Amino acid sequence: MTNILLQDIYIQVAIPVPMRQLFTYLVPNALLNDKSLVGERVIVPFSHRQVIGIVISVDDDTPLEKDKLKAIISRIDSDTHLPAPLLKLLTLAARYYHHPIGDVFQQALPVLLRKTEPPKKPVCHYWQFNESCEPTKIKTFKQGRAKKQIQLLRLIENHHKLTWPEIRTLGYTKAQLKSLEEKQFISALEKPIEVYHWQTEYLNESDKLNLSAEQAVIVSAIDQSTEQYSCHLVDGVTGSGKTEVYLQAMEKVLANNQQVLVLVPEIGLTPQTLNRFEQRFNVPIFLHHSGLNDKERFDTWQSALQNCAAIVIGTRSAVFSPLPKLGLIIVDEEHDGSFKQQDSFRYHGRDIAILRAKQLNIPIVLGSATPSFESLQNALTNKYHYHQLTKRAGKSVEAKISLIDVANQPLEFGLSKPLKQLINTTLNRGEQVLVFLNRRGFAPAINCNECHWVADCHRCNKPYTLHRSQGLLICHHCTSQKRIPQQCPDCGSVRIKPVGQGTEQVEEYLTETFNQYSTVRIDRDSTRKKGELAKRLQAITDKEHQILIGTQMLAKGHHFPDVTLVAMLDIDGALFSFDYRASEHMAQLLVQVAGRAGRASKPGKVIVQTQYPQHPLLQDLVNNGYRHFAQQSLTERKMAYLPPFGYQALFRAEANYPSYPEKFLRQLAQTPISSCEIAGPMPAAMEKKAGKYRFHLILQAKSRPELHTAIRQMIAQSQQNEWLNKVRWTIDIDPIDLSW
Repeated sequence: MTNILLQDIYIQVAIPVPMRQLFTYLVPNALLNDKSLVGERVIVPFSHRQVIGIVISVDDDTPLEKDKLKAIISRIDSDTHLPAPLLKLLTLAARYYHHPIGDVFQQALPVLLRKTEPPKKPVCHYWQFNESCEPTKIKTFKQGRAKKQIQLLRLIENHHKLTWPEIRTLGYTKAQLKSLEEKQFISALEKPIEVYHWQTEYLNESDKLNLSAEQAVIVSAIDQSTEQYSCHLVDGVTGSGKTEVYLQAMEKVLANNQQVLVLVPEIGLTPQTLNRFEQRFNVPIFLHHSGLNDKERFDTWQSALQNCAAIVIGTRSAVFSPLPKLGLIIVDEEHDGSFKQQDSFRYHGRDIAILRAKQLNIPIVLGSATPSFESLQNALTNKYHYHQLTKRAGKSVEAKISLIDVANQPLEFGLSKPLKQLINTTLNRGEQVLVFLNRRGFAPAINCNECHWVADCHRCNKPYTLHRSQGLLICHHCTSQKRIPQQCPDCGSVRIKPVGQGTEQVEEYLTETFNQYSTVRIDRDSTRKKGELAKRLQAITDKEHQILIGTQMLAKGHHFPDVTLVAMLDIDGALFSFDYRASEHMAQLLVQVAGRAGRASKPGKVIVQTQYPQHPLLQDLVNNGYRHFAQQSLTERKMAYLPPFGYQALFRAEANYPSYPEKFLRQLAQTPISSCEIAGPMPAAMEKKAGKYRFHLILQAKSRPELHTAIRQMIAQSQQNEWLNKVRWTIDIDPIDLSW
C-alpha cells in the first residue's frame, strides 16, 4: 500500500460531537485544488467512524504532533460552501451560548447537507393546464363532486404556471394535485432555479397602501439607515399596520437587488405572511420552517445561497439561511417565546438576528404589540430606535377588555352565563366569536369519582390529557399514550369522568349549544395534516365558520375582520407562578389574543373570565394598558437585578436517579466564583419528565463578561466532577422559561 503524500496544510474542522473544541486534520495533495477549503464540508475519520465536518480555518503550521494527525478522507461538493459571514456568525453563537461548535454548525445546516451524498440541485416545479385535454371530459369532471379538485383545476386554468408553494399556500394538498395529474388535466414541469434580478417591475403598486403619519416616519427612518447597522423597535398596538411598515421598508432594499430575511414565531403565520408578500412583490419568495420536508428546506437553503431567493420567510432556524446579499432583517412578534430554542443548542432567534445585522452592518426591524422587556429596555435607553404606533389602521379601534368574576357563579363546560349571552348576541348580529383556551385535548385529566384515582403518566408524575376524539390518554410532556380505561384500575368503578376543560370539550359544547352556526377548532391536534392550518384560516376569513376555538396558535398576528368578540376562559394559572417572567408572558398573551377583536370597522369586545378580578396585574392591564404594566414591571426587575438589569445562565442536569443531578450540580456550585450569585441546586418545576429526574442551578451576574467568565470556570471544573458520567447536563444562556 503506497503512502499518501501529505502537504503541510492543516485544517480546523467543526465536528458534530458533544465537545467544545475544533479538531485538526491534514489535507492530502490529491484533495487540494484551487478552491478554498474554508466553509466546505469534508468527510473525516473520528474514533471508529466517519463523520461530516465543516472547515473553519486553514493553517500552514500546527503546535500539535504532526505524525499523530489524521488526514481527511474526502471533500464534498463545493457548491454548498458556507459563506465567511455565516461561519463567523455560527462561531460567535457557539462561543456566546457555550455550546459545542460542531453541533451548532450541524443544526444550522439542512438535513440533506448532513449526509455524505450530495443532494440534487434545486429545481422549480410548476403546473399548467393541459390544453390538449378533451373538453367533454373536463366539463363532466367540473360537474362532479370533487369540489376541491375542481377549484384547483380552475385556479391552474386561470393562472399560468402555478408553483407548489403558491398552490400549498392557498390550502390545497399534494394528493389533490396528483389526482388532477393522473386524470391528465394538468401537466407538471420543472426548470432549474436561476440567479434572479428583481430591480424592474418587482413591486405591485396597486396593492400598496397609504401610510399614516406614524407609519411614514418609521419607514423613512429605516430607509435612511439601509447602509449601516441600526435596530428599530416598532411598538405598535394590534392592528396598527406593522406589516405595511415592513413591506414598504423592504422596497428600497429589494430595489437595490438585496435580499430580505423575515422571521415569524409560528408556522401558522407563514402562509398568511407569504400571501401578503406575494401580492406586493413580484420576486422569488421562499419558506423555511419545520412543516416542510427535507428536500423543500434544502431548496430554500440552496436558493438563498445562490442568490435565487429575494425574500426568505421562516421560523427561528431561518436566521441561519446563507444570504450573500442580505440587506434587511425583520423579526415579527419579537417578544414571542417560540424564537427561543428549548433543547440542544438553546439559541434565541431574535438575538442571533440582531448579532447578524450588526455583523453585516445592515438594519433590523423588531415588531410587536407587546415588546419583550429586554427590547423595551434597550429602546428606552436609546440602544434601539424606538417607534410607536398608537392607533389602529383605518377605522378600527382597540377593543376594550372586561373582566367577568366567575368565583361565585356556576360554569357550564368552562363558560359563564353572561359570556354565553354575549356569544349569542354576537352571532345573531352575523359576526364571529373567538374562544381562547390554551389547553388542547378534551380534558387535562380523568379521575374516578369513587376512589379519586387519577390517570397519571408514571414517567412524568403528571396526569394524562384526555383526547376523546382519538380514544387516547396522551402525556403532553413525554408523548406517551394509552387507551382510555373502561374501569378504575384501583376500585373497579365505571364512574370515570373528565376533570376540567380542553379545546375539544369546548368545541363539542358550543357546537351543540349553537347548532345553527359552524364551529372550527384550531390547535396542534386539528392542524396536523399538511396544509390544514392554511385551509382552516382561509375558511375563517371566508366566513364559513362563525365560532372559532383555539389555543395560542390563534393569538399571533392573524387578521380576522369579522371577529368582534374574544373570550378568554382560563388564565388564572399564570397569576401565581414561581417564574418571575410569568406575568410578562401572561400579559403579552392576553393583549395579543385581545388584539384579534374589532380589527375592521366593527367595534370589538374582549371578555376575560377570572376568579381574581382584583389582581393587580389584571387591573393594571385593563385600566392602563401593556406599556404602563411593562414600565412598572421593569422598575421591579431593576430593584431585584433581574433581567434585563442582570444576566442569567441556567445549568440543567438530569439522570435516572434523583440524587445524581443534585450531587453533580452541588459539586459544580462549589466552583470558586466571586462575581456571581448562585441559586440551587433545586428540583425543576417539573422534577420528573420522561423518566428522568431534573435539577437546576441558576447563575446570575450584573454584567455579561462576569457571567461568561464564571461559566467558563464552571465548565472547566465540570471535567473533574465525580458525577459527570452519570448525568446529562446543559447550559441555557439567557433562559426565558425556568420550567423546562
